[in-house]
Amino acid sequence: MRFARELVASSWPVAAAGLIGIALSLGDAWHGVELKTFDWLTVRTAPNESALPITILAIDEESMAAVGKQWPWPRGVHAQLLDKLKEAGVAVVAFDVVFAEPDSRPEEDVAFARAIRNFGPVILASNLEYRETKYARQWVRTDPRPQFIEAGAVAGLATVKTDADGFLRNIPVSQGAFWLQVVTRFDALHPGIARSLSVSEEHRIRYLGPAQTVQTIPYHRLLDPEKLLSENWKDALRDNIVLIGKGLRTTPELTAVESDMFFTPFFAHDGQLTPGVEVQANIVSNMMTGDALRETPAMMPLLLVLAVTAIAWAAMTPWHPWKSAAWALGTIVAIAALDYYLFRYRLTWLPATAAVMTMALAYAGQGARGFLSEQARRRELRRAFGQYVSPAVVDEIIADPTMLKLGGDRRELTLLFTDLAGFTSISEALPAEEVAKILNRHLGEMTEIVIAHQGTVDKFIGDAVMAFWGAPVADAEQSRHALQAAIAMQKTIATMRAELAAAGGPAMRMRIGLHRGECIVGNMGGTNRFDYTAIGDNVNLAARLEGVNNVYGTGILVSDAVARAVGATIALRPVDSVRVKGKKNAVDLFTPCEDAALVALSTAALEAYRRGEWALAVERWQAFCVAYPEDSIGRVFLARLNAWAESVYPETWDGITELESK
Repeated sequence: MRFARELVASSWPVAAAGLIGIALSLGDAWHGVELKTFDWLTVRTAPNESALPITILAIDEESMAAVGKQWPWPRGVHAQLLDKLKEAGVAVVAFDVVFAEPDSRPEEDVAFARAIRNFGPVILASNLEYRETKYARQWVRTDPRPQFIEAGAVAGLATVKTDADGFLRNIPVSQGAFWLQVVTRFDALHPGIARSLSVSEEHRIRYLGPAQTVQTIPYHRLLDPEKLLSENWKDALRDNIVLIGKGLRTTPELTAVESDMFFTPFFAHDGQLTPGVEVQANIVSNMMTGDALRETPAMMPLLLVLAVTAIAWAAMTPWHPWKSAAWALGTIVAIAALDYYLFRYRLTWLPATAAVMTMALAYAGQGARGFLSEQARRRELRRAFGQYVSPAVVDEIIADPTMLKLGGDRRELTLLFTDLAGFTSISEALPAEEVAKILNRHLGEMTEIVIAHQGTVDKFIGDAVMAFWGAPVADAEQSRHALQAAIAMQKTIATMRAELAAAGGPAMRMRIGLHRGECIVGNMGGTNRFDYTAIGDNVNLAARLEGVNNVYGTGILVSDAVARAVGATIALRPVDSVRVKGKKNAVDLFTPCEDAALVALSTAALEAYRRGEWALAVERWQAFCVAYPEDSIGRVFLARLNAWAESVYPETWDGITELESK
């Protein structure tokens, strides 16, 4: 349960970002943003050329001026055009113009009908518009005059549907669509060339480029091509699909003639509208070549959001600013690359901005959570370290948090380990509540002593205490402070022992080991779980020295490194030179002792022992034990020498005692 709570606490911004991403991917409002990425991809991946023989005859400003007539032109003008296109051998002709009303001169309609009949099937535009009056709301379709249909023309619905932002991106799906009539007519003449005659709601226009990417010729030049076009104009137009429509841009008559211009993805790029006839040319090209774009099913953006949420959860839990940023940026780049690849090479549009937004929100959310957590961690640091180090040390840590950086630093520390002897007997003899009370008192008093002597309590290991000096704040007197703390601890435990004995409880004694050396000290857990500790071989040796007290019956044992650092500030008594199990180097051991006479006798006996002068050593230790019969160290050496005398003294002797136990 705790793990689950921590997991939720550390990853809820990612979950929130995922839910927002899901809402965006399913909602219509965000679809407008997705469409802008469609536009960007369209512009960046457009081939900017038309590979098919499609030609646009633009009813543009130049043609308006050349024809010299007000729009709509007499139908005889279009009849003249059709005759020229017939002469050139054009395959398909399609007028993106609605010829619904009769010409003011009936003979003009007769001429146009004759030209249609002479050319063969010609596609004429129909229009579908929504009309609303105070009496009715209805869709009204406007078709070409029956006269032209009877002459062989085919009606093609040229109405297109723009997106909510007014941009034209969708291919019309109606059965009688203008583009479909064009492609069907061409396919009838050249079977098998057209790639697709069907379309669905998922299809999108793959624009070949900005306006006039498709070959465009002013309309009026085909009225007199021998003069206004090149000599090989017929060869250039033979078997072409010719689309005819408005291409007006700057004329004052723009509104009057209903210019038929549209916003396309290229508008944001060049600020130019695209004629409706060129939009139709793009659609025809798409369907002829099979290059129409297809939007992925609605489920795909949702799945992408879920995948990004999973990546964000894995990469940002726990939070690390640079690592998480790298994952976020890498994921966004990967999504962009995938989107670009699918769009350009697979003609598939995957709306992906919701997934990108999900990753961005996850990063921002986790960053905010990380910042707030860091502030809380600093407050917790003050609270937590206040229990283990002095207030002055806490202030230094808060002022420079790098002292506790993840992974730690190599520092020279003085390490202290304690352990209670006989605590198992206490646990067995007293109720659990009493045991907990004694243990809490013991650990609390030991902690106060460490803090009072400028040390840091590392951890409690059952009834044992690990503490060190020299970190997180440097201490020039670390070894002296540590040894003073050890002496104070033994005095405190003596008081507790007397109280327990008076209450009829079992005796309780404590062993302490101190050593000094280089360690790695710092935050050894993680940024989300604080565990300031020290590790290294010297930590292990300090722990071993605590256990060596069992051998000599001492309460405190310090290594020679501590003794050298303390110097003459605290009286010490040499105990022995030992090599603990698993260590190559020997350690000279000392214990605090203020009795100068005892230290002198003990030192003289130890020197004879170390030189291998066995008879002299026995003599001196015997004299020592007579003078100090309660001294455990003297009894240990005398027993050791007597045991050797009964068997055999060591053949090779370097004055070092090998300890097989810990």
